[in-house]
Amino acid sequence: MPSTPPSTRTRTRTTGTLQQPIAVWAVAFAAVVSFMGIGLVDPILPAIAGDLGATEAQTLLLFTSYLGITGLAMLLTGWVSSRLGAKKTLMAGLVLIVVFAALAGASGSIGAVIGFRAGWGLGNALFIATALATIVSAASGGTATAIVLYEAALGLGIAMGPLAGGLLGEVSWRGPFFGTAALMAVAFLAIVVMLPATPKPAAPTSLADPVRALRHPGLRTVAVMAFLYNFGFFTLLAYTPFALDIASPVRLGLVFFGWGVCLAVASVWIAPRLQRRFGPVPVVSAMLALFTLVLALEAVFAGTRTVLVVGTVVAGLFLGVNNTVVTELVMEVSPAQRSTASAAYSAVRFAGGAIAAWAAGELGGSVGDWAPFVLGAAGVAAGLLVLLSGRRHVVAHRAAPAAHSPAEAAAVTAGDA
Repeated sequence: MPSTPPSTRTRTRTTGTLQQPIAVWAVAFAAVVSFMGIGLVDPILPAIAGDLGATEAQTLLLFTSYLGITGLAMLLTGWVSSRLGAKKTLMAGLVLIVVFAALAGASGSIGAVIGFRAGWGLGNALFIATALATIVSAASGGTATAIVLYEAALGLGIAMGPLAGGLLGEVSWRGPFFGTAALMAVAFLAIVVMLPATPKPAAPTSLADPVRALRHPGLRTVAVMAFLYNFGFFTLLAYTPFALDIASPVRLGLVFFGWGVCLAVASVWIAPRLQRRFGPVPVVSAMLALFTLVLALEAVFAGTRTVLVVGTVVAGLFLGVNNTVVTELVMEVSPAQRSTASAAYSAVRFAGGAIAAWAAGELGGSVGDWAPFVLGAAGVAAGLLVLLSGRRHVVAHRAAPAAHSPAEAAAVTAGDA
């Protein structure tokens, strides 16, 4: 029997992906907006600092509060969703995002914005932890089709977030916050009306499970490596807008739009191919080494805008590959359930990001623009050493999940969120 021509197979796969129940599109839309929040505030950080009279260090606490609460909340999401069910957990997360994003936009002090960003982080953690399972359970055409749609939503959101933040921020730094609140309110109504009620899991999750999971040496090695790596990731993401010294939010948004496109492409398409060909530890080691080099160059040329722009955009490729491969590795390196291992890893990883954002602001304000990049490079290099020294605990992991599997999509989400 002759095989189906490639063009026909492509059209069939695309058609199957697009023919989804309306509930799937409602959750996918909310996912796009949620992932936009990753880079939404980057273009408006200097404007927030200027309008509210805040220092760089104070402004970067927006990341510290958001990431700190998100990390802690990751330890609770399994416990919450196993008791409320997926739909109610999604709704709770969206309500929190709407309320706290709007309150942040209406704030008159940097302290208030920092506090409301923490509430936003709690809502985002609840939503992201539940969205994938909801799309997979509601989609038609099989799991693989649902994952393609989910990965597309993730990539679109990551890429569009900085651009939307720049465009809305050109009017006012409050615009991205109010825009997020409005879009998430629409998403909330869509999920209330269009998503059927979802059953609760048979067995509730324990709060202690993620903490116990970190006793495994392989998972602990990867988590500590990610804690250190995040000193580089969030130095780049949080401090670069100040080092670039670009007054226009739109121009800053375009820089991080390029970063987001590279990160999304690398996460969804490049990372799985590299992992299957070379294995996770060699790929992660190479990405950490390349990222260290980029941060070191940015430290040396911190006063050269072209180097910072090119370095930021190119780094998106390394970060996208690393985030996806590492998080897949997390779910395969220990006998813990994947959701439990991911929650434990995320809590440790985001703690590193919360500290890094604060430290970058302090160093940049008191030492100079080059100092945060030195801190980031040192952190990533230390993470590479941790990975190599604990390699024996990591290499015994099971085979990595196939492309467009639920495990891979969960990895992409946890890695980039």
